[in-house]
Amino acid sequence: MSDPRAPLSNSLADTLAQDTTIVTAWSTMAVPAVVELLARAGYGAVTLDMQHGAHDIASVRDGIAAAVLGGAAALVRPPVDDFATVSRAFDLGAQGVIMPMVNSVDDALALVAAAKYPPLGARSWGPHRAAMLQGVTLDDYHRAANRAAVVFAMIETPAAVAALDDILAVEGLDGVFIGPADLSLTLSDGAEIAPGAERVQTLAGEVAAKARAAGKHAGIYTNSVEDARRAKAMGFQLIAHGSDAGIVLETAGRMARDLD
Repeated sequence: MSDPRAPLSNSLADTLAQDTTIVTAWSTMAVPAVVELLARAGYGAVTLDMQHGAHDIASVRDGIAAAVLGGAAALVRPPVDDFATVSRAFDLGAQGVIMPMVNSVDDALALVAAAKYPPLGARSWGPHRAAMLQGVTLDDYHRAANRAAVVFAMIETPAAVAALDDILAVEGLDGVFIGPADLSLTLSDGAEIAPGAERVQTLAGEVAAKARAAGKHAGIYTNSVEDARRAKAMGFQLIAHGSDAGIVLETAGRMARDLD
């Protein structure tokens, strides 16, 4: 019989438990073939963005399978407060969810309720596609699910920062994820979008340290190689670097200029 304490083999949860840094690509284009290409390029994970990207539930369904085919874990960022999509994403085979704008303990509790089975949460049963993609029986999926379904709460506002200790204390929450653009926007009361600003990066490091001290994982979105390297040095384990649209635009532009 499978060990009920262990996550599914080769899972995102397993990798994070080994204190390994995972770089995730960011998928906004809702094109499953591009998700597969990002996975095959060597990213350990691909995050499918439903909040600001073009993904809907159909492209998430196909994108998760494409990530698995390419050898990467799939994560999903649902729209704000769309907790129903959290459960659906896991049922479709996502290994992680990054929920935006978690500003309170109540938000974190709602996230865990949607992501975890009782007694931690209130997720209902139906992970047939997830078990199929992960190559396990339904019984094995059930035994491992609450550890294998990784949930990150995005910290993007002063309210979230103020509630951070209480958010980190929520049982079943696996980590927090910094959204530096929104954090800079809300810290400045709408005056600027400066994700690389020193006060934003300093606060990000403080959040990561608190998360690690609480036994949780820390993730962050980065906008440059320098920011990604600094994030790794600050203890972030899940580092988002490289969006599909940006990669296509930058690479195509460079190739076009090479012909001049």
